[in-house]
Amino acid sequence: MTGRNASASLLAGLALALLLAWPPARAAEDPDVARLQQRLVAIDADMAFAGMAPLERLQARQAVDALAAARARQRASALQVAEWRVETAEIAARTDAARRAIDRLDRERTDLLLEASRREAARARQEAERLRIQTQIQAEESARLRETAEAESMARQEAETVLQGVSSREAARLRASRERAAELKRQEEELLRSLEPDAATQPR
Repeated sequence: MTGRNASASLLAGLALALLLAWPPARAAEDPDVARLQQRLVAIDADMAFAGMAPLERLQARQAVDALAAARARQRASALQVAEWRVETAEIAARTDAARRAIDRLDRERTDLLLEASRREAARARQEAERLRIQTQIQAEESARLRETAEAESMARQEAETVLQGVSSREAARLRASRERAAELKRQEEELLRSLEPDAATQPR
């Protein structure tokens, strides 16, 4: 327990002791004392004000005690002071309760912001991981396509080389065949020319 909480508990205990020691006969005789005392009791009974404004509540009880013990000529000023002290205690208790509620809401808001920040960071990490995987898949696909294109290009080049080789061989064979045909034709013509004199010398 902190020093502030210990002091508040001590003052609250003291205030309760003063309340228990309240002279019931005098309070019953003085309607103002009873009315102010009732307001203090209402503060004590409200759990929302538990531990709130202990000093102001103690001062209010002391002022009400002073009113109960005041002589006739002092009563008006004592009543005014008691009214102020009780009202101050009520306002202080409500203020402390509101401040506590604001602090609680601030803590809840901070927790919510932290949770939202954590979730946003988690979503950002997931998105980054998704993009990384997608980029990796695209890079692998691009590499596969490049390898396929290179393999196809090499296959085309090899096919063209083979076709060029086949064409060269076919062209050589065609040239050789034409050359042989021309040679045979030349030989045939020579043979025919060589036979022409013999045909001319034969008798008719």
